[in-house]
Amino acid sequence: MLSFLSQSTWKWVTGIMAIIIMLVTFVYSNYLADQLAVREQQNRELYLRAQRTIADFSDLQSNEDDITFENEILQGFSLPVIYKDPYKYSGNNWGDRRDTLQTFLKNKFESAIADGQQPVKGTGAAKDIEILIFNGPLYSYIKLFPLVQLILLSLFVALGYFLVDTARRAEQNRVWAGLAKETAHQLGTPISAMMAWMDILKEYNAEKPDQLEVIGELEKDVDRLDLIADRFSKIGSDPELEQTNVYDQLDEIKDYMKRRASRKVTFAFPENADSLKINVNRHLFSWVLENLIRNALDAMDGKGSITATVDSTVEQVKIYIADTGKGIPSGQFKEVFRPGFSTKKRGWGLGLSLAKRIIEDYHKGKIFVKQSRINEGTTFGIYLPRA
Repeated sequence: MLSFLSQSTWKWVTGIMAIIIMLVTFVYSNYLADQLAVREQQNRELYLRAQRTIADFSDLQSNEDDITFENEILQGFSLPVIYKDPYKYSGNNWGDRRDTLQTFLKNKFESAIADGQQPVKGTGAAKDIEILIFNGPLYSYIKLFPLVQLILLSLFVALGYFLVDTARRAEQNRVWAGLAKETAHQLGTPISAMMAWMDILKEYNAEKPDQLEVIGELEKDVDRLDLIADRFSKIGSDPELEQTNVYDQLDEIKDYMKRRASRKVTFAFPENADSLKINVNRHLFSWVLENLIRNALDAMDGKGSITATVDSTVEQVKIYIADTGKGIPSGQFKEVFRPGFSTKKRGWGLGLSLAKRIIEDYHKGKIFVKQSRINEGTTFGIYLPRA
């Protein structure tokens, strides 16, 4: 699997190579266009010399056999030409229909004059004729070639990046799913054993209420471990979604986390009054909320407040979890969801990465950092389709 550094390096190398290729292509295409322009200018001059020669010979009423070569030049000339005499416009090499289309030839002639192109005056018998010679289609194609190649190369680079990024993400998904399932499998055996021991402890302490209360709390934690193992086992599989009241889910996670937080931390969650339904997998969605609240507790160092608010539209339910912790630099709003990213000394930096996968891949929603200020706090947003 590529590391973040090597991915970044690969992007830079690919970008630089693309720029070099584009620059070489642009320079070479311009060179070809310049050479073609020189060649076409030579053809223009040759054409005009042939026209003048024929006009001069016509004045002398010479035999046409003496100007055969000039006639061949005129007949073989391939660049578009427009002639303007006092009565009409005529053209060559514009296509059969356009050669005789007065409106087209007039507009083309006047447009070229407006752009600063100077017509060549005829001589001799053709002294009343103005001639304009235009670049051929090949010149235009070559001038456009760098742009066309730039577009194609950009599409190629974008496609390459997309394919590599897709393959990398797919590989990451397989690794995380495999790791999660193996973790669930490894947890299964000791959890089952602990449940059996809990039953034995209950029997031995049936007449000791104080001990039973402690055992009851231990049993809740063992059940929590079983829930965590179940969450891990669902990573990589298609989760079963069910309609859930978002307020019930928030209330449930608040009660659980509040018992495990410092007394100096206050929880301000919406009252469970209305019914606002979302389609979620309860185990996985509670994992996301738990992750956000646990991160908030770590960021506040045991003192502050955690606030949850809910908003909704016709199509979406919007949940915001805010804390009064250390905050996140603005440049790291997206980085916090990258696997392995962590500002804490302990942990693998997978919590928010898995939360993002759960919300976006499994629930077709969106999770993001809505806002954050250093030493003031952070607000995470979760958008989910409304049931």
